[in-house]
Amino acid sequence: MTGPVVEGGWNRLARKVAETVPASEVDAVWVFPVLRHEQREWGTAVISRVDGELGERRRIYTARYMLQVKGKERGKFEATVEEVGSGPVEALPQLLHDVHKRTDDEAPPSPVDPEGWFPPADGAPR
Repeated sequence: MTGPVVEGGWNRLARKVAETVPASEVDAVWVFPVLRHEQREWGTAVISRVDGELGERRRIYTARYMLQVKGKERGKFEATVEEVGSGPVEALPQLLHDVHKRTDDEAPPSPVDPEGWFPPADGAPR
């Protein structure tokens, strides 16, 4: 796994995900390469959450952001978190394949340690 992603809009996206999905239930995170065009950057992450008391189901989310990096609206941030699939825990490879197909991204996502991706609960830097 790679180390934490701490630049650009990733921290802000991780906070948005934590508002929707309990970070303690996230067992895996993958990030696609950031796209930069003109004065904006876009990022997409895939989030895996084991659901159910016995952990028998997995829920998959895509989280996307747009960050205005230059210009009059510098700092403007928009993000969405959407559940895109669920299935048995053992179906993870197929779920990831399906999510990758839906994103139309040429490069596959890179795994990131969830503990390093989510900001600490108390707001202190890692």
